[in-house]
Amino acid sequence: MTTPQIVVIGGGAGGLELATRLGNKFGRKGKAAITLIDRNPTHIWKPLLHEVATGTLDVDIDQVTYRAHARAHGFDFQLGTFTGLNRAERQVTLAPVLDESGEVVLEERRIHYDYLVLAIGSVSNHFNTPGVQEHCIFLDSPSQANRFHRRLLEAYLKLNSPLHPKENLNIAIVGAGATGVELAAELHHAAAELNSYGFNDMKRDRLKISVIEAGPRILPALPERIAAAAHKELLKLGVDVRVSTKVTAADEHGLQLGDEHLQAELMVWAAGIKAPDFLKDLDGLETNRINQLMVLPTLQSSVDSQIYVIGDCAGCPLPDNKWVPPRAQSAHQMASHVAKNLTAALAGKAQSAYQYKDHGSLISLSRFGTVGNLMGNLVGGAMMIEGRIARLAYISLYRMHQVALHGWFRTLVISVIGKINKIIRPRLKLH
Repeated sequence: MTTPQIVVIGGGAGGLELATRLGNKFGRKGKAAITLIDRNPTHIWKPLLHEVATGTLDVDIDQVTYRAHARAHGFDFQLGTFTGLNRAERQVTLAPVLDESGEVVLEERRIHYDYLVLAIGSVSNHFNTPGVQEHCIFLDSPSQANRFHRRLLEAYLKLNSPLHPKENLNIAIVGAGATGVELAAELHHAAAELNSYGFNDMKRDRLKISVIEAGPRILPALPERIAAAAHKELLKLGVDVRVSTKVTAADEHGLQLGDEHLQAELMVWAAGIKAPDFLKDLDGLETNRINQLMVLPTLQSSVDSQIYVIGDCAGCPLPDNKWVPPRAQSAHQMASHVAKNLTAALAGKAQSAYQYKDHGSLISLSRFGTVGNLMGNLVGGAMMIEGRIARLAYISLYRMHQVALHGWFRTLVISVIGKINKIIRPRLKLH
C-alpha cells in the first residue's frame, strides 16, 4: 500500500497549523507524507502585519522559517508559487523559482496529491478604483508591510529636510476595518517612540492620519458598541475619521474623495478582501463573487471530495445566509476540523460537518487601548471588555497560534525571550 500524499498549499495561520498537526500525527510515523507549499520562505501571523509596517514588530525575530519548522514537525516544505491544478491527474503545478537576476533556480514542478488542502488566503480588493493599484500599499503580505515600513522611514527623514520641506506627514488609510483602525493607532505609537531615536522633529501632532470608510461607521463587521469605543479612541489620538466617504481615484499626491482631493504622502488600501483572481479558473472548482472556493459543510470542495479549502479563500455559508468571516479564528477552527476529517478519511470513516464558533472580536489600538467582545456565540455579543483585560486577551490570540505551532513549552520560552528582547533591543525597527 502506497503512502497517502497530503499537500497543503498556503502557509498562513490555517495552512501552517494544519501541516504541523498532520506532520506531528502522521508524517513522523510514516503514515502519510505531508507537503506544505508557499511562495515565501517564512511565516508571520497576518494580524501582526500592521505592527511590521510601523516597525513596532521586527519580522526577522517573530517569523517562522518554514523549512526549519517542517524538519521539526515531520512534514516537507516546497518553496513555490501555485499556478495550476489538474484534478484528473491529482497534480498541482508550481511556477519556476527565479533569483534576483532572473535566472531559474528551480524549474516548474508538478506535485502529486491524494488529498489537497487549499489555504491560499486573500488579497486586498481595490474594486477597480482608478490609480489604487499603482499608488496605494496593500497590507496583505509581509513584503507589502516591509515596503510600507521602508517608505515610512524615508518619509520621516524627509520631514524638515532642506530638500523636502514639509510641515506635516500625511498618511491616508482607506478602509476602517480591523487593519485600518489598528494601523492608525500603531502609527501614532511609532511616531511617539521615534523621538527617542533621533527623529526629534517627528512630534505626534505633525503626523496627520486620515481614515476613510465608505460605510456609515468604522469596524462594520463588529458590534456597534465596540466600533463606537474604537472611534472615540481614534479621535482622542487626533485621527481624522471620515465615514460614508467613498474614494473615487488615487494619484501620486493623494486620494480623490468625490470633489475633494485629500493630500497624502503615504496611502494604504485596506478596504476589503477577496480571494486571488486565478481561483475563478481553477479546473472547474466553484467560486463565489469574491473568488472564494465554495465548500460543503465538511470543508471539502463543492465539486471534488479530495480537495479541502480553509481560511480566507473558503466560501463557507452559514445558516443565517451569511459567510464564515475571514478572520484568524476562522482559519484556526477550519484547520482543526480538516485535521479531524483527514484523519477520518485515512481511516475510511465518514466526514463531519464544520460549525463556526464566534469567540468574539478584539481590536488593538496599540498602547492606547484595546476593546472587544468575547465569546459572542454564547452571550450574543453582550460581553464587552476593554483596557488591560482586553489587551491580555488580544495577546493570547497570538499565543494560541504559537501553541498550535510549537506547543506550550516552546511558546513559553518564546514569550520569555520576547520580554528580554524588549529590554535589550530597540523598541522600533529602524532599518
